[in-house]
Amino acid sequence: MSKIVIIDDEPLARSIVREYLQKHPQLQLTAECGDGFEGVKAIQQHQPDLIFLDIQMPKINGFEMLELVDDPPAVIFTTAFDEYAIKAFEAHAIDYLLKPFDQQRFDKALLKWQEQKATHPEKATQDLLETASQSPSQSQRIVIKDGSKIKIIPVHDVLYLEAADDYVKIHTRDGYFLKNKTMNHFEQSLDKQQFVRSHRSYIVNVQQITRIDPYEKDNHVAVLRSGIKVPVSRSGYGRLREVLGL
Repeated sequence: MSKIVIIDDEPLARSIVREYLQKHPQLQLTAECGDGFEGVKAIQQHQPDLIFLDIQMPKINGFEMLELVDDPPAVIFTTAFDEYAIKAFEAHAIDYLLKPFDQQRFDKALLKWQEQKATHPEKATQDLLETASQSPSQSQRIVIKDGSKIKIIPVHDVLYLEAADDYVKIHTRDGYFLKNKTMNHFEQSLDKQQFVRSHRSYIVNVQQITRIDPYEKDNHVAVLRSGIKVPVSRSGYGRLREVLGL
C-alpha cells in the first residue's frame, strides 16, 4: 500500500484527485492540504510515497514548498498553464497534470510514476527545482525553514549571501538564515543587476554598498550601509565596477 498526500488550495481540484484515486485501491490517501505550509507538515508526519502538488498556491508555491522538504517524495504536479513550470517539467522529464485533466490522463501519470519508482528520481526533482528557480516570481523572494517555522525573505531585505559548507548564509538586518542551496544557484537565480558575486564565497546586494575600499594586493572590500565589510576579489571587483558603472 502506497501512501498519498494531496496539496492544492482549490477544494474542487482536491476532490477530483480524490475521486480518481478511488480506482486505485493500492493507494492510500493519508492527507489533504490547502497550502504549502500544511503540505510540509503532512509530508514530515506521513512520509508519503507520492504527492499530488499544485504549483500556484497562496503563501508559498509548490516549488518553494518542495525546497523546504528534506528528501522529498515522488511528485505529480497539478497545475494550470505556467510557462516556467512547463519548461521545467519538459526539461527534466517529470510528469505533470495540466488542469483540467481526466481519469485517463491521471491514470497515465500514475503508471509513469510506478515505472519510475525504481530509478531514484531525486536528482530529476532537484534539476527541476533549479530550472523552475529561473522564473521571475521565484527570484523575488527566498523561502527558508527556520526550525519549525517557515520564513519568507523578500530579496530586497537581503544584505549579502555567504557560502557555508553545504549551505548558504542569507544575511539580513534580522540576522542570518541558512538555505540548503549553492552559491551558483543564487548567482543564477537572483537579479544580476542587484546581486553580484563579489568573491567566490560572497554575493552582495549592490544597493547596500556605500563604498569599495582597497584591501591587500589586488583585493578590495565592499562597505555596506550597516558597516559590514564584504570581501571583493579581483574578478569580483571587475563585476561590481561593471554593474555600478564605475
